[in-house]
Amino acid sequence: MLSRIPGVALASVFDRFDLTSRKAVVAAVSGGGDSTALLLLLQDHIRRCRLSARIVAVTVDHGLRPESSAEARAVGAFCAAHGIAHRTLRWEAEKPATGLSAAARAARYALLGQAAEAAGTDLVFTGHTLDDQLETIAMRRARGEGRGLAGMAPATLYRDSVWILRPLVETGRETLRDYLRLRDADWIEDPSNENLRYERVRVRRRLAEQAGADADVTLDDVRTAQAERVALGERAAGLIDCHLKRASPGLYRTTREFFEVADQDAALYAFRILLATIGGGEHLPEARRATALFAGIRSGCPRATLSRTLIDARKRHVWLHRERRSLPAPRPAYDGMIWDNRFRVEGAGETLKSVLVAPGVSLRGRAAECDAPASLAAAALAAQPLLLRQEAAGPDAIGGGVPSLMPVVAPFLDFLPSFDIAPARAMAKLIASGSPPAPPLSGHKYAA
Repeated sequence: MLSRIPGVALASVFDRFDLTSRKAVVAAVSGGGDSTALLLLLQDHIRRCRLSARIVAVTVDHGLRPESSAEARAVGAFCAAHGIAHRTLRWEAEKPATGLSAAARAARYALLGQAAEAAGTDLVFTGHTLDDQLETIAMRRARGEGRGLAGMAPATLYRDSVWILRPLVETGRETLRDYLRLRDADWIEDPSNENLRYERVRVRRRLAEQAGADADVTLDDVRTAQAERVALGERAAGLIDCHLKRASPGLYRTTREFFEVADQDAALYAFRILLATIGGGEHLPEARRATALFAGIRSGCPRATLSRTLIDARKRHVWLHRERRSLPAPRPAYDGMIWDNRFRVEGAGETLKSVLVAPGVSLRGRAAECDAPASLAAAALAAQPLLLRQEAAGPDAIGGGVPSLMPVVAPFLDFLPSFDIAPARAMAKLIASGSPPAPPLSGHKYAA
């Protein structure tokens, strides 16, 4: 059957993913053509390869359209007819007045992550297609996002625990519909895909109008951009390993030579990751501002702040630490809590009455313990979190053991594309954090 679709080996789209050790996988299925094809192709792959992985199809009902509940039930019926387990998860939170698309996306991934945990797996398959990829790149290009031109990665680590896998990201949407027609399988057309209020729909319409003309971006362009991004990340990782050092808690330093290396693109990328990690930035600082700061440090600028990171350039080294502005107020701690987008609380338990604070502790009398100016070490420590236990007699610092505070690489905390594993691992090593797990991609440099 698959051979009747010319030019596309749909039977091999899952070959790059290693499922041999998994007892279950989650497939995100909305009922649209892309996700319905994903589900059937995944079932065919598991049967053909005689894998033991059980499929759990998950439909996220955002509750944004009156017909969404009926559509979820239709997906459930389709799955039952094909012997596939199915769950519907609803976004119950109050819907925001602005930024609805972004909020819905965040809720969708959070629910899929919960579904994966419940199924005992770390793999979630989605039906993103080549059309989605080209639309994404076109939108990022319009915003001037340089690294974003690599598009969506085939595998993305979500919150350090779940891999979002995109086996169809090089397969066209119409190819998948041809496959469904051959299987005599119906799918649901989402009316929001025609709503021009959404940027993606407008871009989709423009790209469709260009069909037959020279396309803005081709699949070869995407593959080239992806290879360039991987190479840039590996070079940046090498510079992080060579030039950056953790001098004391919260205080980092670079050599002056870091700002003079021949590979300025990689140095600037490493610098942006460092700034975001130290400052707890969800995104890398704007390239234009980071470039200007990088050049300023090279030409002698002694002190600056960007992305909540204070930079103090001295004769031999450039020192960096989190500034004290806008630190979180003390609050109860819980297991998995993210503090200031820089630390994760681990092992606290629900009943532990603790708070996280930035106490402003001085390193006076401890300067000999670190190779750094005492004033900088103290300033950095003042922006570090401390776990305190609230007792009747007052707060006491919690000593060793659990709970604990684990540093995190802020810009890759929610989403770590497989393109960026190398710099993420180098930065995790620098800040003494846990290294990201190996992606389940055959042939990937860091695959298990």
